[in-house]
Amino acid sequence: MTAYQDDIDAIEALKQETGSSWDAINPESVARMRAQNRFRTGLQIAQYTADIMRKDMAEYDADSSVYTQSLGVWHGFIGQQKLISIKKHLKTTNKRYLYLSGWMVAALRSEFGPLPDQSMHEKTAVPALIEELYTFLRQADARELDLLFSQLDAARAAGDETSIELIQTQIDNYETHVVPIIADIDAGFGNPEATYLLAKKMIEAGACALQIENQVSDEKQCGHQDGKVTVPHEDFIAKINAVRYAFLELGIDNGVIVSRTDSLGAGLTQKLAVSRAPGDLGDQYNSFLDVEEIPESGLSDGDVVIKRDGKLVRPKRLPSNLFQFRAGTGEERCVLDSITSLQNGADLLWIETEKPHIAQIAGMMNAVRKVIPNAKLVYNNSPSFNWTTSFRQQTYDAFVEAGKDVSAYDRSKLMGVEYDDTELAQVADENIRTFQRDSSAQAGIFHHLITLPTYHTAALSTDDLAKGYFADQGMLAYVKGVQRREIREGVATVKHQNMAGSDIGDNHKEYFAGDSALKAGGENNTMNQF
Repeated sequence: MTAYQDDIDAIEALKQETGSSWDAINPESVARMRAQNRFRTGLQIAQYTADIMRKDMAEYDADSSVYTQSLGVWHGFIGQQKLISIKKHLKTTNKRYLYLSGWMVAALRSEFGPLPDQSMHEKTAVPALIEELYTFLRQADARELDLLFSQLDAARAAGDETSIELIQTQIDNYETHVVPIIADIDAGFGNPEATYLLAKKMIEAGACALQIENQVSDEKQCGHQDGKVTVPHEDFIAKINAVRYAFLELGIDNGVIVSRTDSLGAGLTQKLAVSRAPGDLGDQYNSFLDVEEIPESGLSDGDVVIKRDGKLVRPKRLPSNLFQFRAGTGEERCVLDSITSLQNGADLLWIETEKPHIAQIAGMMNAVRKVIPNAKLVYNNSPSFNWTTSFRQQTYDAFVEAGKDVSAYDRSKLMGVEYDDTELAQVADENIRTFQRDSSAQAGIFHHLITLPTYHTAALSTDDLAKGYFADQGMLAYVKGVQRREIREGVATVKHQNMAGSDIGDNHKEYFAGDSALKAGGENNTMNQF
């Protein structure tokens, strides 16, 4: 027996118990509606997707070639279309997630309008987007199952037993569009209690994985901007604990915490760490400070000093009242941050880097893995990187090291189109193509994501349409660039009424009102042209 048939039988039995007042209720229609609404709460989604992530993490530990991927999305429809496309082209959503980017929430979802990525947007916008994404993914399930139900009805009407069996099998083994979301909670939007309260809302909306970073909450900056300020480990651990308590309170015992360190690009700290004994965590954090040795007689009013190796030293304090770290300590701090987070409740790491360089990433992860062998990384394949220039320069340097002639290339101008067909560019492009596979094998990257790709694709596709439509191409710009491609490439949105739920609504009307239902999908519906 399948869940679908079990529901039919259960409703039939209930109908018999209830009596004639339920004569109009069709048990199979109820079973269909239940199949189309598999997930009834966000917590059900959070548990289902947490189980998926934990399984995927274990499989990656056994085989680094089975890494996972996601694209950042900023609207439910964009997330829905991404998963529909994955199922269409790749036949399964296995190992594919969604990423919710705080950057895109700030830039696209705030009531204030576009904002920089500095935790200035409404914190409620984050759980609202999670809920919206899962609403659209569940609607994708409902739509796709509705198409199968219609095909089943047609096969039954035709007496086609082979098709009936095939379609019923597809219904019974249906793969949902609902996948894990890794959701950005920034630096926690306040103190640990604020982090806990927001984490609960995000989990209740369906998030199984929350990514939190070690910046000062009220000084938070985008990971690819200057001016980042980190917090001592004890402060950050308190927020990791807050997120874990939120998961446990809501019963998602295997919820995933992604601990992000911005220390590679963060040269500042807001405060000194508390140290209770030489070599403890606070002492290690303070050891990276840029200091100057002073005699006790040289102290001035308001000076802050610490004792290091038996001597008094004064941490260098900026006019902003922030303290700075020694230059060149970023990688060491990232390693310490990562080890500390994993030892204090985090499940996955995120090291924000300034370029996509496998050797750099692997160097830090190898140091972490000496202490925690199964440490795994979530890595931002960031649009803030100039991938073309970076990989062409890496390839140029490799050519030089190998003794190859590079006289035809100017390393400072490798972005130029004149290099596109050269051997160097082809090698660089191949290294870009295999970057995710290679770095997952060499640098412990479990999950690859692009934070804000759909921000760029929305702008690019709009630019393509606008430049033709408002010029001499007129409607041909839309027909040739959009509609004709949708039809020929099988993009479901060409039937936009169906995508928006019109056919589902028609079928529900028929459930509710039978032959007297007024339906939108008749012969005069222009969608029949497609």
